[in-house]
Amino acid sequence: MSRRRGRATRPARLRFDGWIAGMGTSSGTRIVLGHWERSPFGPFSDVMLDRVNGERLLLAPTPETADFIARAYHFDAVRVVPVRVSVAAGTWTITAGALDLRFTMGRRGPLGLLLRAVPGALARRPAWSALMDVPARLLLPGVRTRGSAGAGRREWYGARDLRPIGAVSAVFEGEDLGVMAPVEPAVRFGFGSVPRKPGVTLVTTTVELDRGGPPPGLTLPGHR
Repeated sequence: MSRRRGRATRPARLRFDGWIAGMGTSSGTRIVLGHWERSPFGPFSDVMLDRVNGERLLLAPTPETADFIARAYHFDAVRVVPVRVSVAAGTWTITAGALDLRFTMGRRGPLGLLLRAVPGALARRPAWSALMDVPARLLLPGVRTRGSAGAGRREWYGARDLRPIGAVSAVFEGEDLGVMAPVEPAVRFGFGSVPRKPGVTLVTTTVELDRGGPPPGLTLPGHR
C-alpha cells in the first residue's frame, strides 16, 4: 500500500523595488530612507534614525509597514506617522512626523555606472545578490547584500544604481542635525549598514519569510 507524500511548502518571497538613501549628519545622527515604488504594501516610504544618544527609531506610514519592518530589524522605538517624499531635479524632500529632511544627488561615479550596466533581470535575482556579497564588503565596508533578518527571514539586496549625496539639511523635533557627514559609526538596525559615504542606491530587495507565511494583513497567492 503506497502512501502519498505531501509537498513541502516553499517559503514565500516578497519583492521591494525602490531607493535606499543613507547619510550621516555632523550632530552624530545617521539617517536611512527607504523609498519603495513597488512593494507588497503598495508604494510607501520609511525612515530609520540612529541617534547620537544611541536610540534607534523607525518612522513608518502605517501599522502594517511598521510591524513588517520592526519584525526584521532592531529598534528602540517605532512611530507610525505620515511619510511623504518628493523628488524634483535631483533634490529629495522628506517629511516624516517630526523629521524634515532634504538632500541633493550628485553625478554617478564609476561604481554607479557599473551597476547601471548590470541587466535588471539579473540584478533582481537572489543568487546574484549572494554572489555580490563578498565584492560589496570589499568595496563598501559594512555593506552586505544578503543576510538573516528577524522573525526567521532572509534578505537579498540587488543594487542597480548608485548616486552620491551632495548636501543634506535635516531637522528633527526642532533640532538642526547639522550638515552632511559620513555614516560613522555604521547604523545598527540589522545585519548590514549603508555605505560610509552618503549615497542613494536603486535596489531590489527580496525578503524570504519563514514557513509561517505572510504577516497579518498581507495575503499572498497560495497563502489563503
